[in-house]
Amino acid sequence: MKIALTILSTTFIFNMPLLAADSRPEPLSDPIPQKIQKGDISVALNHFVQIPESGESANPERTNAARARIQAMTPLPDGSGRLVVNDLRGLLYLITENDGQLNLFLDVRNYDIDFDDSMFPNETGLAGVAFHPDYGREGAEGYGKLYTAISVSSDSGVANYLDDNAENHESVIREWTATDPSSSSFSGSTREIFRIGQFDQNHNIGTLAFNPAAAPGDSDYGMLYASLGDGGGANDPMEFGQSTTEPMSGILRIDPLGGEDEAAYGIPSDNPFVANPSFAPEIWAYGLRHPQAFSFDRDGTMYICDIGQTQIEEVNIGVAGANYGWRIREGTFATAFGIGGVRPNPVYPKPADAQDLTYPVAQFDHDEGNAISSGFVYRGSAIPELQGKFVFTDMVTGRVFYIDAGNLEPGNPATILELRVEFFGFERNVADALGFPNTYSRGNRAGLRLGIDSVGELYFLTKGDGMIRRMVPAS
Repeated sequence: MKIALTILSTTFIFNMPLLAADSRPEPLSDPIPQKIQKGDISVALNHFVQIPESGESANPERTNAARARIQAMTPLPDGSGRLVVNDLRGLLYLITENDGQLNLFLDVRNYDIDFDDSMFPNETGLAGVAFHPDYGREGAEGYGKLYTAISVSSDSGVANYLDDNAENHESVIREWTATDPSSSSFSGSTREIFRIGQFDQNHNIGTLAFNPAAAPGDSDYGMLYASLGDGGGANDPMEFGQSTTEPMSGILRIDPLGGEDEAAYGIPSDNPFVANPSFAPEIWAYGLRHPQAFSFDRDGTMYICDIGQTQIEEVNIGVAGANYGWRIREGTFATAFGIGGVRPNPVYPKPADAQDLTYPVAQFDHDEGNAISSGFVYRGSAIPELQGKFVFTDMVTGRVFYIDAGNLEPGNPATILELRVEFFGFERNVADALGFPNTYSRGNRAGLRLGIDSVGELYFLTKGDGMIRRMVPAS
């Protein structure tokens, strides 16, 4: 099946109508000339907790000087006032929200599950975690259950998809069932529920999440969402972005408790392509390059942060059945693969659209940042002027941006403003204040992600010092 797909994709590229030399569009050296201005909102940061120093699980020497490769922080859905934070190196911590008490909940390296982050520790590892909405509801089928997204060695199992194209590693979703969900230390059982091959080291599995707006009895209640990149390499060499026979390059949606017979999971009957034989039934949305992070607002709106190639970073609204255009589009622009006869990596003016594509609600180019990392809609009360703003970060530069979450329109990018961040009374850039040496280029790397608590307050997670800091109003 993979060979046939490759042949079809290659035919598609070479059969594109090549433009005459004098009609070929010019690449855009500065696709978004408008500069992001600093807004009027200023925040400060208060110490919350520092994550312990973690060593590389597979490599004796660290990839870089990051103290802890903390990736995300979200509240448990059981009303216990606990937060979970994951370290890519294989660790899960629980933190009590009111006092910052820290407990090591789970170290997946201690289990015989073939965990392996040696392929590319910057991205592989324990990439995501989600607790079932019934985690604390005794007697419910989801009682005590949580899910992790991890990287494993290619020869450790049989993949649901791309088993024959897993030269580098495989991405796996595992279910864990806690004997005592109230405990701060995991004890219980685990099983693998989903596995997909990865031909390269990056653009792996990312966020796992349940829709917090779904109530018991709703069709979306207990459905697990997961993000997958295009498998790595430059310019989507396997063309997974527009392929639909496997759930790469997008958001998949499964019923983790709905498996029948030998199936480890179920397919929700209302998935958008469940009746289309040309699509893997797990696909909820596709055409994303590297949607490492996504989040849900309280009303169930999904916000997807998609990391770009060499030009455009995107914020997209999650829509069931949407095609976001990668690799023929990057942001609201065309790529060489969407035109033909021009060189790859720059972007070009978008041609008149004959295709049904969904475009970003916000975007920025690489004059402003390098890689969008994570974002949440602020629903807290500590910073009233930030209420209803989608706040997001650039993981490399450490810049923090925001847009108004109201009336967002795909294809009509919202105005982005930069959040002012104060350290010890002085406004400073996160990479300058908290960064660590960049392994990709000169200078410091911020290693910045965002976390959220049960009342919608936001936190800065910085890998260099392993610190979690709460956003508060600037003095």
